[in-house]
Amino acid sequence: MRNIYGSNVLVTGASSGIGREISTLFASEGYNVFATSRHIEEKEEVLGKGRIISYRADVTDPDSLLKLREKMESLSIIIHAAGFGIAGSAEDMEIDLARKQLDVNYFGPMTVNKIFLPMLRENERSLIIFISSIAGRVPIPFQSHYSSSKYALEAYSEALGMEGRKYGLRTVLLEPGDTKTDFTARRKTFIPEGSIYKEDAIRAIRKMEKDEENGKSPLTVAKAALKVAERKNPPVRKPIGIEYSALMLLLRILPQNLVEKILMRLY
Repeated sequence: MRNIYGSNVLVTGASSGIGREISTLFASEGYNVFATSRHIEEKEEVLGKGRIISYRADVTDPDSLLKLREKMESLSIIIHAAGFGIAGSAEDMEIDLARKQLDVNYFGPMTVNKIFLPMLRENERSLIIFISSIAGRVPIPFQSHYSSSKYALEAYSEALGMEGRKYGLRTVLLEPGDTKTDFTARRKTFIPEGSIYKEDAIRAIRKMEKDEENGKSPLTVAKAALKVAERKNPPVRKPIGIEYSALMLLLRILPQNLVEKILMRLY
């Protein structure tokens, strides 16, 4: 069932990585994609049967989002792909950096939704897809604040989905694991000199970087988003890849103490 939610899509974080792949794929399949990012070049591209209309906007800046809304006549799908990561010990992390993490990854989607949900409710059916993470189900050592931002996003998405169901709204959490994008290079690392966690943090972060550099293509996530957008009753959450689906099932079965030992051994 193609375009069952309509053909106008808003994608945040669309200048690179997963957001860019989603924008390109949806446009090539006939959608009109409003692609936003802080650094995007404002232009219009025709791709296949659809198009990408790029606007510069920041998910943490309501004024930029309101200006974008004024340029849109209708909207039926929102895909939240904006985000970044921070790394370092839970104890050492600067509070301001942790706040910035939550501001972009959690409050950003909330801000976008507050502005655009009234437009979605004008449709019989509408859809919001959140690009979450396996780290939103499994806390990763030395990524505690990133994991926290995704944990919060997951709870928000589920609650929003229940509240909006009577108005035709569906919400979906896509949960990628290691993905090869510029997310790795943009991760902000904070390890103060003299930290007792320095050696362990460096080792864990290097392991994360290596896994991501050898991870899945962002196109894999884009294809999962497109598949979700073609389902009348999409899943509440979907891990990306058979191996991560199996991992989520396994972690539900194993005792929590054992899960923590496995994660500590990995990182």
